[in-house]
Amino acid sequence: MADAESRFTALAEGLGASLQAGEDFSLWFSAEESEFIRFNRAQVRQAGHVVQATGRLRLIRHDRSAETAVSLSGDADTDHQRLAQGLMQLRLVIDQLPVDPYLHLERAPWRRHATDENNLPDVGQVLAEIDAEARGLDLVGIYAAGPLHRGFANSFGAFGWHTAHCFNFDWSLFHANHQAVKADYAGSRWDSAEFASRLADARQQLEYLGRPAHPLQPGDYRAYLAPAALDEVLGMLSWTGFSARALANKESPLQRLQDGSARFSPLVDLDERVAGALAPAFGPEGAPRSDVPLVRAGRFAGQLVYPRSAREYGLAANCADANEATQSLLMAAGTLPLDQVLERLGTGLYIGNLWYLNWSDLPAARMTGMTRFATFWVEDGRIRAPVDTMRFDDSLYSLLGDRLEALTVERQLRLSNSTYGERQTWSALVPGALVGRLKLTL
Repeated sequence: MADAESRFTALAEGLGASLQAGEDFSLWFSAEESEFIRFNRAQVRQAGHVVQATGRLRLIRHDRSAETAVSLSGDADTDHQRLAQGLMQLRLVIDQLPVDPYLHLERAPWRRHATDENNLPDVGQVLAEIDAEARGLDLVGIYAAGPLHRGFANSFGAFGWHTAHCFNFDWSLFHANHQAVKADYAGSRWDSAEFASRLADARQQLEYLGRPAHPLQPGDYRAYLAPAALDEVLGMLSWTGFSARALANKESPLQRLQDGSARFSPLVDLDERVAGALAPAFGPEGAPRSDVPLVRAGRFAGQLVYPRSAREYGLAANCADANEATQSLLMAAGTLPLDQVLERLGTGLYIGNLWYLNWSDLPAARMTGMTRFATFWVEDGRIRAPVDTMRFDDSLYSLLGDRLEALTVERQLRLSNSTYGERQTWSALVPGALVGRLKLTL
């Protein structure tokens, strides 16, 4: 998709020239050039190359707006024609729509531009390293890599362009007893030593799965949540926790954190960070994103405000996502070195992943979910045996509050592995967490 930015710019200029009196438009551009490689038993089973682009055209007139999605081919004449047809269709329906009382238009002619360097590895190199490191293992996974493009333009003079190159290798190692260890490696620059280290750690955990499982009864246990497990917790929290709309409507799990009646541990600092993130610094409706401090020393520090919420609740907009969920979450590191985690844990649970999370008591920020993929019983600082799948049910005011003992020095970049429709740009940078008590219910 060579020169995608120039083609997008030309499409936006063509739309601007097509407007009639009283009309405004916005155009959101989303595209990818992706290599997909699927593995089974550490062998390539399917490989493909995907190039796709979509334009979301929005027509605004008389406090009304209508939107349509258009598949773009890459051919300039064809794409101009498709957008022109989309504009004609929107004109037929827009006057039939009711006035939108919360329509918020960003009329400032802002500009945002970010294009990173392409430091992605050659596919042949990746395949060679996977083959060398995973030889003899039953590895199942998918490797996805390539540039992601996002663009925005409107008739008020706003223009944004974002290109990010990234990869995501998500895999599982299966034991002969059908148990599995899940691992991943993602980023913008492939580090052979880092990949080898992560696969070696997964291989070592796989060996523990061959031991008889350690039986556990429901109760409270010391636990270490690896970054992948903590990311699941924070991802669930971030979906509505910091939403201005959810907080105003009493639908957020963080009502008590906001009103000051509860707090997290002083170790907890959370931020929505824009600079250097995989996600663009703007959104589909032209809202620029801002850095937002969310939690400082365990106390509520900020919320994510979409333009519609800003208009409805009299707030300042700082978020480009209509769901008011985090796009690029950053959690501050702690002081616990990763190589001392088992020693500090002593006796308890090493939890590599969590699964199927949901709220069991939203006002109390109580969350439930399942352990999965290589949860181990640890005694005297050493892994002794695997643990069968268990359900936990605990409040974040405990896990991230008075029971949080330490966060690791090392943090892990977590990129979304979702490919539903297209590769996504969500990310999080998180440490591991040592907690003094985690409640298992069955």
